[in-house]
Amino acid sequence: MPSFNHDVIIVGAGAAGLFCAITAAKRGLSVVVLDHAEKVGKKILISGGGRCNFTNLHSGPHHFISNNPHFCKSALTQYPPSEFIALVKKHGIHYHEKKLGQLFCDEKSQAIVDLLLLECHRSGVSIMLNESVSKIRHAGRFELTTAKNMYLSQTMVIATGGLSIPKMGATDLGYRVAKQFGHTLIPPEPALVPLLWRPAEKSLFSEISGVSAEIEVSCLNVRFRENFLFTHKGLSGPAILQISSYWNTQEAITINLLPDKSIETEINKRKSDAVLLSAFFNNFFPKSLAQALAKKLEIQKTLPHLSKAEIQQISDSIHRWKLSPAGTEGFDKAEVTKGGVNTDELSSKTMESKKQKGLYFIGEVVDVTGHLGGHNFQWAWSSGFAAGNHL
Repeated sequence: MPSFNHDVIIVGAGAAGLFCAITAAKRGLSVVVLDHAEKVGKKILISGGGRCNFTNLHSGPHHFISNNPHFCKSALTQYPPSEFIALVKKHGIHYHEKKLGQLFCDEKSQAIVDLLLLECHRSGVSIMLNESVSKIRHAGRFELTTAKNMYLSQTMVIATGGLSIPKMGATDLGYRVAKQFGHTLIPPEPALVPLLWRPAEKSLFSEISGVSAEIEVSCLNVRFRENFLFTHKGLSGPAILQISSYWNTQEAITINLLPDKSIETEINKRKSDAVLLSAFFNNFFPKSLAQALAKKLEIQKTLPHLSKAEIQQISDSIHRWKLSPAGTEGFDKAEVTKGGVNTDELSSKTMESKKQKGLYFIGEVVDVTGHLGGHNFQWAWSSGFAAGNHL
């Protein structure tokens, strides 16, 4: 079997792996990137509705979830969003801010993949596709075996991502490698993922699939104000994806369906109007949602006949809707994976393992998970740079 020696072997040709390769190769190191897929950056291509939300102007430590909330600070400081934006501009890629600092390509996500491939080419990175790593051992150096070749190096970077979107090629290889070299894992879970109805809510709301509204949603003292979307299975949309990263099966989420108004005040303004609740709700919600909410409340009265207790019940249902989801749609629909390689066992400055010299973990495989809106890409660039600059 042919064997190849390199200064650095990177496993995973996604955002973090490619950016780490570019950074290391620009320092004069011989770098090879291995990936089992037939092309690079599959998740980049589908991200942001095909326009790649490649970073966020405001990306900072408070936009990330980890057992160690301080871990991400060093990498984000070493390579902040402004650095990647400068690279995007250098390549002549036109982009726009959608909202909340989210930056998207004007054209297609392929522009970001092309940027990475061109930088790899210019810096001499070798990219080997259709190379599934079957065995890794360390005997003075790392030896990676695939079906066709053996790759040898003193330094190995694991950039294999998490378990989200398996149809894009996600595997647990990175976690297996971590365990092999003595690392512990924060249990991987789906994050930025739609939530599922319990039967009672499904019977009321599954028929209004496609209806959306701007809400405020909270869980465990964390809150987001964004759009949400009713689906046949449950709830989705940016607000729900955001809160899903904090939700667990022991908790309820609280939804404020009307964050800018007081439904109690609005009722009292029109207390003399002889309209049923569903018709009154039409002033604030799409008709199908108004009908579903009225049905949920089971109050068949006109406004003048509502008691104080019933008005309070209506207010609680609209502004403090306690919802206990049945679960999530799982890794198939999750945008990212929460959990991963325990950050206590990595250097926050270099991403190097504290268990095995020369071994690095970057990107989604690490227990650092960003909010929706470009933060996970920023973690890929920042962690890839941190490792690539210190290999």
